[in-house]
Amino acid sequence: MNYNYRYRLRPSDALEERLAWTVDTCRQVYNHFLHRLNRTDQTSAYSEQKLLPSLKKWWDDLKSVHSKVLQKVVQRLYDSLSTLRGHKENGYRVGTLKWKAPGEYRSFTYSQSGFELKNTSGRTRLCLSKLGEIPLTFHRDLPDDAEIKTVTVKQEPTGKWYAILGVETPDDPPEKPENPEKCVGIDVGILKYAHDTDGTAVESLDLSDERERLERAQRDLSRKEHGSSNWKKQRRVVAERHADLKRKRRDFLHKLSNYYAREYDLVAVEDLDAKGLVELPGNSRNRAGAAWGRFLRMLEYKCEREGTHFVAVNPRGTTKECAACGVSTDKPLWVREHSCPACGFETDRDANAARNILSRGIKKRLGGGRSESTSSESRCDSDVRTRAALSSTPVETTLPADTPVSAKRVVETGSPTLKREGVSPSGRVG
Repeated sequence: MNYNYRYRLRPSDALEERLAWTVDTCRQVYNHFLHRLNRTDQTSAYSEQKLLPSLKKWWDDLKSVHSKVLQKVVQRLYDSLSTLRGHKENGYRVGTLKWKAPGEYRSFTYSQSGFELKNTSGRTRLCLSKLGEIPLTFHRDLPDDAEIKTVTVKQEPTGKWYAILGVETPDDPPEKPENPEKCVGIDVGILKYAHDTDGTAVESLDLSDERERLERAQRDLSRKEHGSSNWKKQRRVVAERHADLKRKRRDFLHKLSNYYAREYDLVAVEDLDAKGLVELPGNSRNRAGAAWGRFLRMLEYKCEREGTHFVAVNPRGTTKECAACGVSTDKPLWVREHSCPACGFETDRDANAARNILSRGIKKRLGGGRSESTSSESRCDSDVRTRAALSSTPVETTLPADTPVSAKRVVETGSPTLKREGVSPSGRVG
């Protein structure tokens, strides 16, 4: 399996200047081969990479950059071109590749060779060919059997340098169970970020303080003279505020997705078009801040890593359809309770949607459900509840109040404690 590990680099002033020079040289190489691509037909990444040795004869700066780094620059250009072609084939309107200005190209990559991790005198250092040894904050150990395949050095807009180690382990992901026992359906939203079929409602992460600090920094930046020293300093402050928002949001999403991937055998979610939802008029800021697309991508790869079934279902009608009888009822967004006029089933709006998502996920993954002769041991717990709801009376299908869990508690205590007993309505552990 392949993993990425991210570590903070601590270069000296001389090394930082050298790193910045290498990034800028790679940017110029990218623009050079983009110019050739626009003027020359029938080119490929392999044919262009073969031109690098002759290019070094008159471009002396390239001799100070590792050969694998230069090859990855050319590969990066043609990977971007392949991505554009794929979008065009799928019906999207695409433009052309643009030249990279200073500040738009921030990273370079070593592959196969040219790098080594060293531990001397209790301090871990990353040794890069043509650059030297760079201290890093080794906050997390690599797996014992992991082999480093690539090293990407990147400078964030805040000015901090990071190393992303791409490692490969010989272990294959665990096999997914044929008859999953613990299943869950998840409905994502804004007021409640995740509402699942087991009665857990996780509140959205409160980033109001961070947003206020960002807005204050942006107002201060607008008052500075563009291009001045104070303007550059304040722009760095704005970048740090953006980084705080991104870091806290990713931490929350990682812990929440990790919990669902480890605790369940099957996870059913909506196949959302997150980009399309953000482009809709009204409340787009909250939809963008929710980062539903990122959460689903995290959940998908972590389910694959843990051997958990990940099922994305069509979201159309999951809110309107009654989980008990299947009758669709229109209700505006401000109505937060589901009350079926046909069977009388009442529950939270998001809880009803989560049950419909789970039912569709089970049918999609397991081929339309199971026959009545199937043994109860092989059934999902949530599937049993769904079948019981379909055949029971309206009074019996009414669910107890869901357990709210604050996003702060997910971040502070870690997601595996979500279902620990003794949770009060405020989300605190009693």
